Amino acid sequence: MILSSTERTGDARERLLTRLLDAFDGTLPSPEVSLREVAARAGTSHALLRYHFGSLPGVLAAMLEALRSRDNEALFEVARQGTFDDFVVAIWRAYTRPEQLSRIRGFFHVVGLAAYSPEEFREFIDSLGDLTKMLASLAEREGLDAEEALTLATVTVAAIRGLLLQEVLTPGAHSEDAVALILRMSKDPSGPRTHPGP
Repeated sequence: MILSSTERTGDARERLLTRLLDAFDGTLPSPEVSLREVAARAGTSHALLRYHFGSLPGVLAAMLEALRSRDNEALFEVARQGTFDDFVVAIWRAYTRPEQLSRIRGFFHVVGLAAYSPEEFREFIDSLGDLTKMLASLAEREGLDAEEALTLATVTVAAIRGLLLQEVLTPGAHSEDAVALILRMSKDPSGPRTHPGP
C-alpha cells in the first residue's frame, strides 16, 4: 500500500507529538522557552517542529489537545458509571492536582492567543467541547431536556474553567467551596431555566 503525502505527514506529526509528550512527561514547556530549546529536549530539530506545528504556541496547542484526549478517556469512564455530580468532581480533581499546574497555565496561555487568532487555533478550539458534551449527556440521562442539559453543561464547564483560572492567579482561594456551590445550583429547580416554565 502506498501512503499519500498527507498520510505520511500526519504520521510524522503524530510521532513527533509523541516524542514531545514523552520528553515533557505530561507537562508543558514554558511559553518563555524557545522552539530550539523544546526541540533539543525532545531530541529533534526546531525546523521539524516549525514545519509540523508552526510555532511554539502551535506546539503547546497540539500537546494540550493530546493530553486532554488522554485525560478524557479516564474521565469518560467515570461518566459511564457515575452521575453528573460525580463527573464534575472528577474533572475538578483531575485538573487541580499540583502536577497539572504547568498544563493549566499553558491552557490559559493558548486560550488567550486563540482569542486573538481563532483561525490559527481552530483545531484546539474545536476540541474544547468534549467535556461539555459528556456533561450534557449525563444531565439528559438524569432527566433534563436536551436544551436545558446543554445549557447546564456549558455553564458548569465555564465555571470550572473560571475557578481553574482563579486557582492559577490566586492559589487556595476556596475553590472547593465554589465547586460544591456549582453542584447545588445544578440541582436547584428554582434556578434560571432556558425557557419559561408553566
